[in-house]
Amino acid sequence: MPTLRSSSSPSSVSSPLRRASGGGQRVLSASSSSSVNMPCGDRDSDQTAEGDSDSLSADEGSDFEDSPRHSVKKRAAKRPLRTTPVAKHPKKGSRMVRGHGQRDSEPPTSDLFDAVKAAKSDMQSLVDEWLDSYKQDQDAGFLELINFFIRSCGCKGNVTSEMFKKMSNSEIIRHLTEQFNEDSGEYPLTAPGPSWKKFQGSFCEFVKTLVYQCQYSLLYDGFPMDNLISLLTGLSDSQVRAFRHTSTLAAMKLMTSLVRVALQLSLHKDNNQRQYEAERNKGPGHRAPERLESLLEKRKELQEHQEEIEGMMNALFRGVFVHRYRDILPEIRAICIEEIGSWMQSYSTSFLTDSYLKYIGWTLHDKHREVRLKCLKALKGLYGSRDLTARLELFTSRFKDRMVSMVMDREYDVAVEAVKLLILILKNMEGVLTDADCEGIYPVVYASNRALASAAGEFLYWKLFYPECETKMVSGRERRRSPRAQRTFFHLLLSFFVESELHNHAAYLVDSLWDCAGSQLKDWESLTSLLLEKDQNLDDVQESTLIEILVSSVRQASEGHPPVGRITGRKGLTPKERKIQADDKVKLTEHLIPLLPQLLAKFSADAEKVAPLLQLLNYFDLNIYCTRRLEKHLELFLQQLQEVVVKHAEPTVLEAGAHALYLLCNPEFTFFGRVDFARSQLVDLLSDRFQQELEELLQSSFLDEDEVYSLAATLKRLSAFYNAHDLTRWELYEPCFRLLRKAVDTGEVPHQVMLPALTLVYFSILWTLTHLSGSGASQKQLLSLKDRMVAFCELCQSCLSDVASEIQEQAFVLLSDLLLIFSPQMIVGGRDFLRPLVFLPEATLQSELASFLMDHVFIQPGELGSHSQEDHLQIEQLHQRRRLLAGFCKLLLYGVLEMDAASDVFKHYNKFYGDYGDIIKETLTRARQIDRSHCSRILLLSLKQLYTELLQEQGPQGLNELPAFSEMRDLARRFALSFGPQQLQNRDLVVTLHKEGIKFSLSESPPTGSSGQPPNLAFLELLAEFSPRLFHQDKQLLLSYLEKCLQRVSQAPDCPWGPVTTYCHSLSPVENTVEANPQGYPRSKKRRTEGPSRQQREDISSSQEESLQLNSIPPTPTLTSTAIKRRQPLGGLEEMEEGSPEPELVQSSQPLSGNQRSRLSSPQHFRTLLNRSGPGLGNRLTRLSLMEEDEEEIQSELSEEWQDTDKHSSSSEHGLDLLDSTEMNLEVSVPKNTVDSRLRGLCVLGRCWQVTCVLWSRWK
Repeated sequence: MPTLRSSSSPSSVSSPLRRASGGGQRVLSASSSSSVNMPCGDRDSDQTAEGDSDSLSADEGSDFEDSPRHSVKKRAAKRPLRTTPVAKHPKKGSRMVRGHGQRDSEPPTSDLFDAVKAAKSDMQSLVDEWLDSYKQDQDAGFLELINFFIRSCGCKGNVTSEMFKKMSNSEIIRHLTEQFNEDSGEYPLTAPGPSWKKFQGSFCEFVKTLVYQCQYSLLYDGFPMDNLISLLTGLSDSQVRAFRHTSTLAAMKLMTSLVRVALQLSLHKDNNQRQYEAERNKGPGHRAPERLESLLEKRKELQEHQEEIEGMMNALFRGVFVHRYRDILPEIRAICIEEIGSWMQSYSTSFLTDSYLKYIGWTLHDKHREVRLKCLKALKGLYGSRDLTARLELFTSRFKDRMVSMVMDREYDVAVEAVKLLILILKNMEGVLTDADCEGIYPVVYASNRALASAAGEFLYWKLFYPECETKMVSGRERRRSPRAQRTFFHLLLSFFVESELHNHAAYLVDSLWDCAGSQLKDWESLTSLLLEKDQNLDDVQESTLIEILVSSVRQASEGHPPVGRITGRKGLTPKERKIQADDKVKLTEHLIPLLPQLLAKFSADAEKVAPLLQLLNYFDLNIYCTRRLEKHLELFLQQLQEVVVKHAEPTVLEAGAHALYLLCNPEFTFFGRVDFARSQLVDLLSDRFQQELEELLQSSFLDEDEVYSLAATLKRLSAFYNAHDLTRWELYEPCFRLLRKAVDTGEVPHQVMLPALTLVYFSILWTLTHLSGSGASQKQLLSLKDRMVAFCELCQSCLSDVASEIQEQAFVLLSDLLLIFSPQMIVGGRDFLRPLVFLPEATLQSELASFLMDHVFIQPGELGSHSQEDHLQIEQLHQRRRLLAGFCKLLLYGVLEMDAASDVFKHYNKFYGDYGDIIKETLTRARQIDRSHCSRILLLSLKQLYTELLQEQGPQGLNELPAFSEMRDLARRFALSFGPQQLQNRDLVVTLHKEGIKFSLSESPPTGSSGQPPNLAFLELLAEFSPRLFHQDKQLLLSYLEKCLQRVSQAPDCPWGPVTTYCHSLSPVENTVEANPQGYPRSKKRRTEGPSRQQREDISSSQEESLQLNSIPPTPTLTSTAIKRRQPLGGLEEMEEGSPEPELVQSSQPLSGNQRSRLSSPQHFRTLLNRSGPGLGNRLTRLSLMEEDEEEIQSELSEEWQDTDKHSSSSEHGLDLLDSTEMNLEVSVPKNTVDSRLRGLCVLGRCWQVTCVLWSRWK
């Protein structure tokens, strides 16, 4: 097959076209090298750089350079033209008459588009209708086709016959750009809604059908296809995203259809060549010259057609694909990669070359998920065929590392496709993937995403298991695998799991292999035979792993869902899968019921192997014991179960045994009596042993280790069975309580005996409550249970001070659970008869619970013990502490404990956020839902407690410079964020919090005769973190409130108090408000009544302008705008700039009077501060002070409208546009003699929007 012809530029596709009406020639240039300017915002201002088509030729240059390094010529982004859109819709009744030469001025633009959009009619008939109209009038038919593509782009404009005659393609596109709909960024390919859902499919189908129906006629007529390709090429280079996206899709689909036509032509040429050779090889007497001549003519015609098709494909590839495969829009890049992959598959002789493969290789590094996904899918189609892989060797060697690394892609679907691609490479290209490449894929079988893990499991199967366990095919059907092959499979599986040491749980490996090797994993006969045979040559670890694989495969077959923590994304099983699941459950039950007693007997001495074997009963169909008459195997199982329980004391074995017996103790089973008798025998044995050993303990003053171990083991067995079975009739409460009472009173009972005894008493109380909760319980029974519960709570309270931490933690857990169960919640739901059982803890018990929490949960890292502990031990300890904290928080939320005790939890929110942040956050959220006001008080209480503790440890000097104080400030900031965005809803709460905080900060006076600040004054810095949650009016009121509180302080400072200054800064709308008052007190907001005359204000304007021009470009953040003071002359401003003497600062030990505060607020006072810093800074701060005073005047007016807060809050949404320059930190130029322009400069300082709006309206 000859290669595609190259062209020097995309514009070469515009061949001279002969118009049917005039017979003249015109050239429609694609103008792909120039950008189309448009006035709409729905465009990309700068596409990716486009290189010259010569340098990007698919036949030239190095095929696999690291990146596409070509001589790239970037287009400069152009500003959109300011044009007036013309009419977007044709006039009513303006339709085209499809006659010979008669047509109206406007073509019909909606018939074809509406038909494709509706997708109701057959696409072939729709194309045939268009072909009929085209044959009647070529110009009108072609215009209809052009306008169809324009409408598909979302453009309301259309191409008229006049435009088509007189304008080039670039001019037409520019005109359409001006008419494009700017209302939204949506167009048919991206528009939402059911009407547009199928448009893309119908659009692509129309293009495909169009080429198919024209392949024997119009396809080789130079007029329609050349002009259509030229138009699509020009549109694909537009800056309008809708034009570029839609035209690229159309061009690529057109290219795909042309590739199919070229493939058919290639096949016809080959057939023609064979026919010609066969005819020519005939003898002279049998040869037909006419046939040879017709075959030659046919071959010449096919060759011409093929050249024309290749010319069109070459124009589309170089005019559209080469530029758009790296478009800025990922959807366009994905379209290009998807289509080039289909070209390579369908027409591999021409496209499956390194010159085209390099585009897919380069795009493997694309940053968008969809593009990478299309690359991998395209490569899967190529690597899936052994015939094509031979031509991919160079590409594979160049991009193999990238394909292997994509297994770890952050997008799961991309990683799944990468693994599937590597599976095809593994199957069809032997030896390409090295052991190092495969070792990077093996750990993925333990990924949390099941699709990815399953794909990695399939790769593992084909790499390690399939070559060794390959099945032979007989008559096209898979023969049953031999036992030897199955044994080999399980040995390989054991070796991989044990030797890789990648994970500790085989259940995830089984789940990963389930889809590809499920039949091998469900071969329970081979599994059990391996476990039961004597000469199995398996070590202890391999036996434990094989048992875990057996249990995991049984669970997977019985339940049909992956293990915990693995994400599937599926909602349920299909009916076929449920049928397979039910059949597998029956098969495994029938096979394992006779073998389970044998397995228990063989591994009864090993707790790690017995516990999972006992779990097998969870996945059995227990009715088979009855229906298949397997009661004898049930008897054997019960015997083995009793032996296992008597032999072991590990919690996992005992829990598994108790649960297995619980499953069998179902009264609906016919064998229930037999199982209940076996359970009674077992409990009688344990109970008698416990009574005997207890008497020895109570009577003897000393017990050896064996006796202590035996008693502890018996208690553990009874506790495990009491958890799952009702053992009330054995009356274990009294002896256990006596044992615990002796332990508390004398301390002679070992700790390993106390732990199960506590649990036994706890379960005894719960089972008694279960009996009484039904109905008909007498008052005497309820009071008896209440006495038992109270006595046990007192006993647990005594255990909280035990020496052993295990006893303390167990007592805390049981105590918190009992308090929650017997809380007032137990009478909810019509159970008012249980009211006598309600129990609320006393204050001493509550304080002990809180103290235990502080000592055992909120522990510093250095207090946890040795750092050499293994990671899993530390994780277990963390889980235990989280369990303790969760129990305490539940008591708070359900009203068992006083809500104020939550401060002990909340004050550790920030410090222990990594360990308990989720628990504390949920507790805080629930507490706010219960009582918002109380919750805010608790937050303040938490900060007070932390502050008081730090004050007692460090003293008041330099308190706010300590690292612990910084942590408190971070905690206050986190508390402030917890109020959320509902500022109006939380308004009263935040104001109350500030007032209470101010009271606390000034609650203690400084020592008599000392000039220091109050000891709690630094608390104001913590309070400042809540200031952003305040309304502007509330800030002013709090400033007044702070002033009143400060006036009560006996000594006033000689210099500003730092915490007061910081707090006032947080409440001030301008950051430098407090600088105007050296004492740190807020100024009074008395409204000024005197102001300058109009002439005075005009005189001031010129001097202000001069100052503004001198300081218009500071090196620091923009503070250069000028504000006009109202009703007050600024005659001293020029004197200040020249350098006037500094007035004396007012110093007093008493709070300032109103006149003194007014004096300190004046510009003269600012001059004393500014001259020290230099003239530039002084000018900026002077202007800032003037703004400050105006703002205070306005805020005094706003504070009078306290009740109208909702109006001010709602109006803020409409005034944000005035602050655009503020948010962007832009400088605002101030023309001379323009008061409005000066006021506009206020925005630069980040003023609150209310002040800006009021000043603006006042001066306008």
